[in-house]
Amino acid sequence: MDFEPTIVSFLCNWCSYTGADLAGTSRMKYAHNIRIIRVMCSGRIDPIFVLESFKDGADGVLICGCHPGDCHYHEGNYKCLRRYHLLKKYIAQMGIDPGRLHLEWISASEGKQFAELADSFTETVRGLGPCHVKEIIENFA
Repeated sequence: MDFEPTIVSFLCNWCSYTGADLAGTSRMKYAHNIRIIRVMCSGRIDPIFVLESFKDGADGVLICGCHPGDCHYHEGNYKCLRRYHLLKKYIAQMGIDPGRLHLEWISASEGKQFAELADSFTETVRGLGPCHVKEIIENFA
């Protein structure tokens, strides 16, 4: 049986979620592995949300926000970017492949880009295999 990853995707309400919605309403096909969680701003994504996603069985986490300079809340995406870089280092120290976490800027008009991103990130995570975070967390604690 082929491995099908579960990917939790945090999308900002104003751009990325609308881009994903455009992909859906335009009937673009993309990987069904994406589980979308809409947040008002990518800057509101607490690092705990990402860690809990892995702990609860996600094989990958995708974060999407507005392009820099286009944030509805002015600087939320810059806050997200800073947290993202820290999270990549932190999960690597925990023994989780940093390739399982990805950040991308997607605007409301980029439905096609979202569909392509969903497909490419799903393939990346599929190539990494299942994430055994529960074992990692038990060994880390």
